[in-house]
Amino acid sequence: MNPRNGIFYFIVNIVCLVLLIGHVVYLIAVWGSLPDQIPGHFDFAGNVTRYDPKGTLLIMPILNWIMFLGMSLVERFPNLWNTGVKVTRENKVRVYRIIMNMLVTTKLSIVVVLLLVSVNQTLDGSLTGWLMPAGLSFIFVPLIFFTVKLIRAR
Repeated sequence: MNPRNGIFYFIVNIVCLVLLIGHVVYLIAVWGSLPDQIPGHFDFAGNVTRYDPKGTLLIMPILNWIMFLGMSLVERFPNLWNTGVKVTRENKVRVYRIIMNMLVTTKLSIVVVLLLVSVNQTLDGSLTGWLMPAGLSFIFVPLIFFTVKLIRAR
């Protein structure tokens, strides 16, 4: 049984790779037009509270690639996953498929959130008003959805 065989797994990983490559391409495209100092932190009202050198923008795509590759590595070892439910011979395929879908969805969520944070810095914080609730939703809504699905599948 290989939980990585599904079309959902394949499509999400392709989307992640496209976004990761797009992240790097975007930064290359806008690099020359960016000022030497870019917004580094925003308050809840969207006001810039700290400026950083534009070189700090390189941290986000590097972190994004590290997270993607790390989660891709974790996906390869389903026997090490803490499923939260007892895995039996009868439910093994269902449980591992749900966990795999949760992992790839979480991976996509992290890629999207880190990309949005990076883009927000290049746009002088114009996304700040909705970035925090959207980012948290991108991460926690799928986790809750798959956790409920997992509990029902046991």
